[in-house]
Amino acid sequence: MNALPPHPLAVKTTCAYCGVGCGILASPDGRGGASIAGDPAHPANFGRLCSKGSALGETLGLETRLLHPMLRDDDGALKRASWDVALGAVADGFARVIAEHGPDSVAFYLSGQLLTEDYYVANKLMKGFIGSANVDTNSRLCMASSVAGHRRAFGADVVPGSYADLDEADLVVLVGSNAAWCHPVLYQRMLANKRARGTKIVVIDPRRTESVEADDLFLGLAPGMDVALFSGLLVHLADTLALDYGYIDAHTANLTEALVRAREIAPDIAATARAAGLAESDVEIFFALFRNTPKVVTCFSQGVNQSAQGTDKVNAIINCHLATGRIGKPGMGPFSLTGQPNAMGGREVGGLANQLAAQMDFTPDNIDRVGRFWRASQMAQRDGLKAVQLFEAIARGEIKALWVMATNPAVSLPRAGTMREALRQLELLVISENVAGNDTLDAKPHVLLPAAAWGEKDGTVTNSERRISRQRAFLPLPGEARPDWWIVAQVALRMGFSHPFNYQSAAEIFREHAALSAFENDGDRAFDIGALAALSDEAFNAMEPVQWPARAGEAIGEPRLFAEGGFFTADRRALLIAPEKPSPHEALSAEFPFRLNTGRVRDQWHSMTRSGLSPRLAAHRPEPFVELHKNDVANLGLVDGGLARVTTAHGSVILKVVVSDGQRPGSLFAPIHWSDAAASSARVGDLVAAITDPLSGQPEAKATPAAIAPVVFGTRGFALTRTPLTLPSESWWSRVTLQNGHGLLFASNDAPAAWRARALEMFGTAELAEYVDEPAGLYRAAAFLDGRLIGCLFIGPAAVAPQWDAVKALFAEDLLDAAQRRAVLSGKSVAGLIDAGPMVCACFGVGLNTIRAALARGEATTVEQIGRRLRAGSNCGSCLPELRRLVDAGIQQPA
Repeated sequence: MNALPPHPLAVKTTCAYCGVGCGILASPDGRGGASIAGDPAHPANFGRLCSKGSALGETLGLETRLLHPMLRDDDGALKRASWDVALGAVADGFARVIAEHGPDSVAFYLSGQLLTEDYYVANKLMKGFIGSANVDTNSRLCMASSVAGHRRAFGADVVPGSYADLDEADLVVLVGSNAAWCHPVLYQRMLANKRARGTKIVVIDPRRTESVEADDLFLGLAPGMDVALFSGLLVHLADTLALDYGYIDAHTANLTEALVRAREIAPDIAATARAAGLAESDVEIFFALFRNTPKVVTCFSQGVNQSAQGTDKVNAIINCHLATGRIGKPGMGPFSLTGQPNAMGGREVGGLANQLAAQMDFTPDNIDRVGRFWRASQMAQRDGLKAVQLFEAIARGEIKALWVMATNPAVSLPRAGTMREALRQLELLVISENVAGNDTLDAKPHVLLPAAAWGEKDGTVTNSERRISRQRAFLPLPGEARPDWWIVAQVALRMGFSHPFNYQSAAEIFREHAALSAFENDGDRAFDIGALAALSDEAFNAMEPVQWPARAGEAIGEPRLFAEGGFFTADRRALLIAPEKPSPHEALSAEFPFRLNTGRVRDQWHSMTRSGLSPRLAAHRPEPFVELHKNDVANLGLVDGGLARVTTAHGSVILKVVVSDGQRPGSLFAPIHWSDAAASSARVGDLVAAITDPLSGQPEAKATPAAIAPVVFGTRGFALTRTPLTLPSESWWSRVTLQNGHGLLFASNDAPAAWRARALEMFGTAELAEYVDEPAGLYRAAAFLDGRLIGCLFIGPAAVAPQWDAVKALFAEDLLDAAQRRAVLSGKSVAGLIDAGPMVCACFGVGLNTIRAALARGEATTVEQIGRRLRAGSNCGSCLPELRRLVDAGIQQPA
């Protein structure tokens, strides 16, 4: 008897989500799936993964995939086409528009989800051969202010330190960064350092987020006042003789101008506290901590970047590190935490409209240099349009053709609804995607091209600490899907640019990218990976993670930068920047009295086209919500758990109300993840104003004036089905992926009788068990087919909405016995099936009721014991704040 062939060995690759760049071991199961584990040898994570990374194996199915090229015919219908026909349509369409309207009438919009090699080829085509710089990326919405701040201060887009600095710092300052949820693997490194060495953590944020531990210093900053706070810190450091004048004199310039401006903004602690909306005593504590702790790392993220003054905020932070010489040394430095897996890689190859490849900008020397290296036929001569500008140009009819790759701008851009309508005006809209449906695809593209997805891609990504890692394929390309670099190169060939785009592999592209980084670079440009330019295909396949710079002829290590100066400005000195005075946001008014802050939640990612496929990730926050302070709830007649309409000058959505003491009074917080595909009225990008930082072009996503008012529905309920279900347009709903099926949480004004008729229609010829109590407004139905539960519909009064946790457990079973069948309509757990309750730990599927029961029985009385007993909190740690609240509250009874 022949033995079965062994499964392939685990493949070392990199996570698909945030900029931490965690290493992953993916073990294919031979059936199109894979088991996922952290790579213990990868220096970004040492084997740890967050909830999203741990659940990647649940997102590998092909049910939602775009698998074949599609072309829109003359009747407006998308029909399958061959690759040759589809690529020809793209090439001919772009050539025609360029011939009629010039190269600046076309654009590419890219994504931090692309690999570096994909980015490189797209930029080469547009900037070197089409002749326009209209290439921008969704990283513009993420980290562009950090890029601009780095370039102003350092002369290059460089993060000076490494993750190892988080292990050595004695003070970690988190500014506008909910690292516990958004970068949990790094946050756990910070906490480990805190436990081992007593490191202090200061969290600066308008919201008291999950990143604030009980013994941390929390500064609930007034929205947008980061420049005031760090200007005050610079003044304090100068007045207390805490500046490092040796470092300043040897390696920096412009201190006087920066300090004069800082004194104008925040002349003393009292003025700083007033401007920042903080208690003077808290400001004093923070300033003393920074002054007296040499080893300081200041981590900043979207709360700093996504601002109309984002670049100035970044530079105000960097000023304090430069002026104290706390940069580039172990445990010291400003640290930009990147949002996407390859935002840094995109920046390296010119993914931003104001950059050329190899982090060069549009100076005559650089244009000439890149042009000669590429042997380019038509080099772009100036910056292109940044993301918001680009889509506004589409709306004005100035951009006629657009190619969108691996992103969903109809959800993520400010004024997203307006942007989606603009896409419909294009003469040619091309979309390269791996999903068959999202909000941008609703804009009726002319050509759809099936791109490779994570697990099928091969190339490199660069994380937040400048570490280049291999992303390796461990699954075959399904259908006719192809790598993005191949798609772009094939279009270039058909446009007549033959030799420069005749690529055969990602390795070949990487070698060219590395060679360009070293071309005519005698150490005057920061980005240089010339040591990797001669890698063979075999060496590329085996390449271990490496930080740049990695210059030819020098030993490859893990370099920190700038401890001894050596900046990349003309005089090799860092520039301290005099920021503009913090300007008022759009004024609040009687019509819009709140500030809307947008952001991410723990277990979801961007517009949920990947993370939304995981039942585990869907369980923690299944409905789109708006978070606000309890005082605002009471004053407006809102109800915790009820529904509310959030409105701005640009649009409105309906969200679940969540009361939070951590929310600043007068402010709203709403997550960005829900799209029209995931919820009926929750696309938060529709609300955000298209106001941008004048230097970085990054939009202000944290301070749009808004209003909120209650929305009343008569009934609330849920539906569980084996196939996707569509509800009437007048209903409010949120779609949730379940194990073995689909779920909808909804609200409606229809009476139970109308839902009963709908149930009969929904479940067809299945055996239907029902419970009806019309006076109480209750209706419940369970549909069975051959003993299998195929659907449920529960409706009740909105004030006492039915809970679905126990029913979901039954629905997850394949076959139910008689007792279980009888129990379905009760909505309660039965013997042998535990109602775990609402999800707390997504990594191990541990629910609230399970944790409460362990506490009540005395099996676990501390967070550590919960981890040992139930595993909750023992992986990524992003649920630890919630576990601590449960323990601290002294909950003694199970639900």
